[in-house]
Formats: sequence, C-alpha cells, structure tokens
Amino acid sequence: MVNTVDTAPLLEMSGIEKSFPGVQALSDVSLKLHRGEVLALMGENGAGKSTLIKMLGGAHQPDAGTIAIDGKRVDLSGPMAAIEAGIGVIYQEFNLIPALTAWENIFLGREQSGLLVARSDERSRAAALFERLGVQVPLDIPGRQLSIAQQQLVEIAKALSQDVRILVMDEPSAALTPQEVERLFAIIRELRSQGIGIIYISHRLDEIFDIADSITVLRDGRYVGDAPTSEMTRQQLIEMMVGRSIENEFPKQAAEIGDARLVVTGLCRGATVRDVCFEVRRGEVLGLTGLVGAGRTELVRLIFGADAWDSGQITLDGQQLNINSPGDAIRAGICLLTEDRKTQGLVLCRSVRENFGLPNLRHLSVFGVMQQRQERRAFAGYVDSLTIRIPHQEQLAKNLSGGNQQKVVLAKWLQQNAEVLIFDEPTRGIDVGAKHEIYQLMNDLTGQGKSIIMISSELPEVIGMSDRILVMHEGRITGEITDVPSTTQEEVMGLAIN
Repeated sequence: MVNTVDTAPLLEMSGIEKSFPGVQALSDVSLKLHRGEVLALMGENGAGKSTLIKMLGGAHQPDAGTIAIDGKRVDLSGPMAAIEAGIGVIYQEFNLIPALTAWENIFLGREQSGLLVARSDERSRAAALFERLGVQVPLDIPGRQLSIAQQQLVEIAKALSQDVRILVMDEPSAALTPQEVERLFAIIRELRSQGIGIIYISHRLDEIFDIADSITVLRDGRYVGDAPTSEMTRQQLIEMMVGRSIENEFPKQAAEIGDARLVVTGLCRGATVRDVCFEVRRGEVLGLTGLVGAGRTELVRLIFGADAWDSGQITLDGQQLNINSPGDAIRAGICLLTEDRKTQGLVLCRSVRENFGLPNLRHLSVFGVMQQRQERRAFAGYVDSLTIRIPHQEQLAKNLSGGNQQKVVLAKWLQQNAEVLIFDEPTRGIDVGAKHEIYQLMNDLTGQGKSIIMISSELPEVIGMSDRILVMHEGRITGEITDVPSTTQEEVMGLAIN
C-alpha cells in the first residue's frame, strides 16, 4: 500500500444524503479513499452500501453532499460521467451480454468502426488487458459459457479498459472457489500497487482482514466510523455493524441427536453424483462441503426431486420414498432452501405474501381458493418470529435486502413443518446480524427434533454450526468428520481436494 499520511484523498464523499419515497437511505455519510488503498465498505443489508456505490456509478445522485476526486468536486450525473471520472463499478450481478464474446463485452458501447482491422485491434487490446491481470480468459467464447470467475475477470478488464482510477467491487467473491478468491486477491494487490483505489464490499469477514487496508462502517444509512484494518478486531467490527454485542459468531447449541431419519443409499446421476451414501439423524446439523463443482448442490437437487437420479434409494423414518418431483419431496416432509434465492427461491416481481403462500396453497386454500386472511395471519407470525423487516406484506420480494429475502424463503418452508430441511448456502450474501439470526433458527429447529443438511462454502461456518461434516469431491463423498470441534479448515480442505 502506498503512504497515505501526506497525500490528499483520491476520493472524498462528504455529507451525503439520499432518500427514496418513505425511506431515508443515507444521512450525513462520509467516506475517504486514497491512491493504492483497499477500503472495505462494511454494514448490514440495508445499511446504505448499495445506494452509496450506485452514486459512484452515476445510477443515483445525492440529495445533498459533495463528491470530490483529487480534491475537485465532480458531478456524477450518469454512468458515462462516472466512467469519464475514472470510476468503475463491478456489481454483484454482472452486466455482461450472454451472446457476446469476452472481448466484445469489454468494449461494448465503445466499439471502433466495423472494419476487420478495428475488431482485431480490440481483440488484441483485450488480450493485453488479461495479460496485465496475469490471467488467461478465452477471448472468443460467448459470455454465457464463461465461468463465474471468468465473467468477473471480464468485468475487471472492462473497467481497466476505461482507465479506471477508482474500482468498486460488490461481493466479488460470493460465488468463487477458494483458489479463485486467491487469484482475485492477487489481482487486487497488483491493481493496488498501480495506485488504483479499490472499494471492496463483502460479508465474509475473513476476507476483509486479509485484503483490506482500512474499513469504513455504515449502519442504518449513517456513517458509524472508520479505522485501519490493523487497528480493528473482528469483534469490534461486528459490533460496529450490528450496533450490539454478538458474543459468539457461531452460536451452536447442542441438541439431543437421535436415530437416523433420512437415509440415502447408492444415489447416482451421471458423473455429477456417484454412489453417494449417507444418513442424517434427528436433531442433527449435517454439514456438506467441498469445492464448487464437487456435486453438493446436484446431490440435494436429487433428494428434493428437482432432478431425476439414475439409481439409488432414499428412505425417511424407515419408509422408502418415490420422489419424482419437488412436490413429492414436500409432501414427504423434505424442503430445500435453494442456493440461488433470487432465481429459484423467490418470484421477485410478486409480493412477499404471495411468495410465502405459493408452496402452501394446499394448506391455505379451500376448494382451490386462497384464504388471504389466513395467509396473512400465518405470514405475520413469521414476520415477527424471524424479524423480517418489511413495511407491509405487499412489498415486492425484489425490493428486500438479501437477508430479508432469505427469511421469506425460510418462512414459506417453515409453514410446511418439514422434518428434513436442506439449506444450500443459507447465509451467502447476507450480513453478520442476519447470519446470527439464521443460526439461532437452526438451533431452534434441531431442538424440535428436525434434521438439517447445510451446504456451505465457508469453512468457518461449516465447522462452527455442524454436528458432523461430509466432504465431497468430483461427485463422491471423500470424507466424514465426526469430531467437529477438534477439526481444522486445513483438514476439511484436504478431503475436498482428495
């Protein structure tokens, strides 16, 4: 990191205010970023981080306050104004055109003439950008065929092609493998050495203490404080974010573990799931982990009936199940909290009440007619018990924070009173306070004798909340850890790359 003691800030935001109808999103927020600095912007969902970075990207304009670059006030009246000011924003949901190649996405909207020589020049410039990043990305493959990590590299290259001086990265590691995260961090360090200022947003606290030089915290749309990362502890950061003390980040409570409930034997589907056998017991949290692509999600989709299996057997409480669809699984008492809540767990353009009611039509309708009063009453109970923060039940699901979206998905499955709950990446992209609430809910469920299968790529979470851990690699279970309190991340990773 460059010396920032005697240098003026590269970026300074002062007294920023922003409101939307009925919501004060930001109130007197300030932020400073220096050249060659990685600044972590932290806060719970709804703290105002997204609104602030959308201002930097020109998508929103402040109601009050100033934004200055190199000490000169700038007016970021739109995305092009932000680009001209040297600001690049890589949003959590990438902005690539699926049908265009990697290099075409980089120069989209800034193409030279249609001559072959011009297109060849753009392709060569794209290759040079990836060489600068020290990575290899197939230039001529359509965006839809690129991996998540490759799509992210295209977004970074796009920003660099615009001579970016300030780079904002929103949850850049959310869908990456540990190896891809290390590659990303190497790129960030290289960009930092070139004097680029980077604003980094993540809910993964381990990453913040690994990559960030300083931390700025927002809470409820207000500036809480900032400090060099070296002067802040993990506990202090959590307390600044949530406004209260959380004594134990992983509040695992021991439940009475009983007999096997769900038993899977010889489950197979092509090369993705190969002869998988395991059981989950009453009152148990069974952690299921492994690298991305190991077959974890593919396995639970078979159990839930979302995909058909080639062979195998599933029993619940000693009764063999014939699961051909998610409806069969739900009726048997098995529910799946999907990995991607936005595309698979919710209908974003519908209200949270309607999302809650969708899988519960059978219980909340009479002769096929939904009883809305009963539906509202049932959902209201979960709004209170899960602390779902919504202004009303007609709020569209797309307008909720990630944590509240996850709670709505949880509510609709809890109404089913399922016996086996499968949580696929239950805390991905949500803040530390909402994570803590979901962990407490898991304790409550296992205390009632429910069985939970939890898939997670975050090893501290797997170790902190599981009674037993299964590790997958290339479609197979390659290891089982029964003494979870004594295990280490290194031991789990060793089984994952076996």
